[in-house]
Amino acid sequence: MSDLIMNKIKIGINPLTWTNDDLPSLGADTPLSVCLSEAKLAGFAGIELGNKFPRQADVLGPILEEHKIELVSGWYSAKLMERSVDDEIEALQDHLNLLKALGSNVMVFAEVTHCIHGDQTAPLSQRPKMTMAQWESYVGKITQVADYLAEQGVKLAYHHHMGTVIETAQEVDYLMQNTGENVGLLLDTGHITFAGGDALEMAQKHAKRIVHVHCKDIRPNVLKDNLNRDSAFLNAVLEGVYTVPGDGSIDYLPIFETLKAVDYEGWIVLEAEQDPAIAHPLTYAKKGYEYLEATLKTSGLIA
Repeated sequence: MSDLIMNKIKIGINPLTWTNDDLPSLGADTPLSVCLSEAKLAGFAGIELGNKFPRQADVLGPILEEHKIELVSGWYSAKLMERSVDDEIEALQDHLNLLKALGSNVMVFAEVTHCIHGDQTAPLSQRPKMTMAQWESYVGKITQVADYLAEQGVKLAYHHHMGTVIETAQEVDYLMQNTGENVGLLLDTGHITFAGGDALEMAQKHAKRIVHVHCKDIRPNVLKDNLNRDSAFLNAVLEGVYTVPGDGSIDYLPIFETLKAVDYEGWIVLEAEQDPAIAHPLTYAKKGYEYLEATLKTSGLIA
């Protein structure tokens, strides 16, 4: 399998397939070299940052070059609800500089103030929510941060996420409707489905704001069971709520066709956190890549 670069579309992967940032015991013994070599073997052109990646460009750069794999992007934990715009911009400098130095032009940006997605004792019903006053402040502040990043040549890709203050379709809608154009959207198919939304509907509604895409599928029976029990996010992950595209209930073809209609350019990233002791990483990486490649071709996003 070769790297796919048509119309500036590339297929990448997140290292969560091998090692988990929120629950480091998953894949704890798997070295970075295995993540990179198997990602490349499965066909991926790039990989996102994870907890085993050096954060110095002069260290990480040669490692990525050795494995002939690009840096896609990386998660940034924002606390803009609590920080000033200037303080947030200062806090993100190291991350921004790493991305820029290694050729990434998109930052995965998620608000983590009071988040619970990393707490195995916290049911998802306890996740934080913003008051209207907090919303009114937040949309102005994140627009300023996004404008700053745009000046630096980097797109802000807002990552709606289970267990955080921006989780539901309604919250994403409000964010998109009340922020400037530089606030881009990271469409995460698995997270919006988990939150009770519809990934295709979100893609159609906000297609022109989508600057990054995370593809993970849902096992509906596991989701229903965990919603009924009001499980913690990580416990649902451990029970297999997520899987790779093509192995669950989400139909990706109309989503990719929607992106094609607005001439989407950027990364399509497989990100499906599972327990690597149960879901063999290379096997699932290959399965996910093959499905994405075939579906992207059918949609016309790649030739």
